[in-house]
Amino acid sequence: MGKAAQAGAWVAQWAKGSAPVDPFLATPVFLAVGIGVWFGLRAEPVPQVYAVLAGVLLALAGLARLGPWRLRPLAIALACVVAGALACGARVWMVAAPMLAQPYYGPVQGRIVDIDRSQSDAVRLTLDQVVLSEVPPDQTPLNLRISLHGPPQDVPYEMGRTVLVTARLAAPESAAEPGGFDFRRMAWFAQLGAVGYTASPVVTWALPGPWDARINHLRNRLSAGIMARVSGDAGAFASGALTGDRSQISAEVVSDLRISSLAHLLAISGMNMAFLTGFVFAMVRYGLALVPPVALRINTKKAAAILAFGVALFYLVLSGANVATTRAFLMVSLLLGAVLLDRRVISLRSVALAALILLIVQPESLLAPGFQLSFAATIALMTGYAPAERFLRAQGLPGWLMPLAMVVVTSGLAGLATAPFSAATFNRMTAYGLLANLLTVPVMSLLMGAGAVAALLAPLGLAAPALLVMGWAAQWILAVAHWIAGLNGAITPIPQPGPWVIPLITIGALWALLWQGRARVLGLAPLALGFGLWAMVQRPEVLISADGVLAGVLGPQGRALSAPRGAGFAAESWLADDGDLALQSEAALRVGFAGEKTQRGFEIAGLRGVVLSGKQAALAVKSACAAFDLVVLPQRYGPAPIKPDGCTVIDAGLLNQSGALAGRVQDNGLLLVPVHSGTRVWSGITNPVPPLLVQPNVARVAGLHSRPDP
Repeated sequence: MGKAAQAGAWVAQWAKGSAPVDPFLATPVFLAVGIGVWFGLRAEPVPQVYAVLAGVLLALAGLARLGPWRLRPLAIALACVVAGALACGARVWMVAAPMLAQPYYGPVQGRIVDIDRSQSDAVRLTLDQVVLSEVPPDQTPLNLRISLHGPPQDVPYEMGRTVLVTARLAAPESAAEPGGFDFRRMAWFAQLGAVGYTASPVVTWALPGPWDARINHLRNRLSAGIMARVSGDAGAFASGALTGDRSQISAEVVSDLRISSLAHLLAISGMNMAFLTGFVFAMVRYGLALVPPVALRINTKKAAAILAFGVALFYLVLSGANVATTRAFLMVSLLLGAVLLDRRVISLRSVALAALILLIVQPESLLAPGFQLSFAATIALMTGYAPAERFLRAQGLPGWLMPLAMVVVTSGLAGLATAPFSAATFNRMTAYGLLANLLTVPVMSLLMGAGAVAALLAPLGLAAPALLVMGWAAQWILAVAHWIAGLNGAITPIPQPGPWVIPLITIGALWALLWQGRARVLGLAPLALGFGLWAMVQRPEVLISADGVLAGVLGPQGRALSAPRGAGFAAESWLADDGDLALQSEAALRVGFAGEKTQRGFEIAGLRGVVLSGKQAALAVKSACAAFDLVVLPQRYGPAPIKPDGCTVIDAGLLNQSGALAGRVQDNGLLLVPVHSGTRVWSGITNPVPPLLVQPNVARVAGLHSRPDP
């Protein structure tokens, strides 16, 4: 009875809002649980399921409002879980758009809506208002992305310009292995229906419209003005941070920023938006305070908030309003709104509200690295900054050292909080990331502030000093990035975690940070379990690419690849997920595959496999089956699955339905698990392929036993 009474008292505290954890802070967590469960489903829910869930949500809402007070917390939690699943269903219906059904080569017409660079350093254009020759409008993607592999052109690639180009297109690729990053899923929610490349020149079909022309003209003027005063990579970096135009930034700079854990400085996200609006807010508020007649008649803080909001909105439009910038604008708007409503500006409730809005409007953002990293850093800073400051003051740290010490604390807290999510996303840990951020983040605030001053003074022709400061700041940041990237041990490769690792780490960290009282130590249990599972992760012994061109086998030197070229996206993903820094050409030289170029054989756990290539691959299947248990080829051989003479054949027809395959050794053979094991709407698969069990070829084994001993 004592424990029951204690539990009842705790529920009463929860209902009154005085529980060990603020109930409002728990709502986005339960909403995220519902979203996570929905994305984990193998089959797409039918409309009747959503109808039932809507009824359940109404019943839970009624129970939370009118039911017994002891049941209200449980009803609210379950309602949030159900609401997360419903938000996903609504989002899928809202963003549904065609994906290219068949590979396409021909003329492409579209309007440029984004310009960036691919990993191969090629300029990349994202187009909307797409027109494809001989493709019906109802089957034409709403958006597509083309990499320009031809010689550089004098034609300006400005957003809003309608262009014509001849290109090769295909639907976005699915994950390179089961459980890997699913680019096709991300593309579905971004309404990106095709990707491709071209070596042909890009021709202008129509100039930007009036609205696009004004925004592009302003963006181009700002970029040109910055790069005229700040030359080289520093000017490109400063222009990219301020205007969102990253098309001039070299691949070497991007690589240095990634290795040194400074890539977030280039993304127009929360920190850049905070630097800019914070500078404007402080400048306006303290500037008005210097004018007594104004300061005595208006609320300078609210006036500064209104002007800062206008600057944030302008920055959003100028930068192209991508997902990261929109998320940052939403969070800044909530903070400025709190100022206008005389609410507490910096609080976990503001962060929870921002998370709720984002997860309801864009539930797929839960899986986005930007969402995970930004909220992890924000929560860690809000919960850890004040205790750290009190601790340092209690140690008698001199006042003049406190600002420097708190810079170290904030960088350390943010780095520690984001490290698991960053490692899981990019498969690497940066050993000197804390040092790099300590040396550059304060300078980045100077760069953004100087950019704001330059924009204000440019109409008067007085922007030169501010641009000079911007140039110094950008050069310092790039110099630090290049230095850190060149240090020995700058990168530690990390293998891809299992599906439960990040959820366990997140739940444990949130419990430990948000719970009040001694019970917060219970959060260490899921944290330890998550990191333990990560440490024990086992990678697939065999991987087969979705086009059948490439296979990878784990060996004593790491993963060996069957070819030095081809299926580059799959090769890069496999090696990164293994925690391997080798290039594809290096992995192809490892022990694991043998034989001529068109027949690369391997052996694992007593099973023999071969990857066939070349125009005559299909003709070599029968003879290959006499010597191997598993035959892989990038051509169509016949109805799947085929087992001529007892061997298992993986051909293009099977791979079109299964996607990439991951093989794990079992007692009775090699189990190949497909990427497309379910019927989710973004996969485009209606008949998923079940896991395939590869067993020894009976005829081959019998032949081996019948041979005389040497």
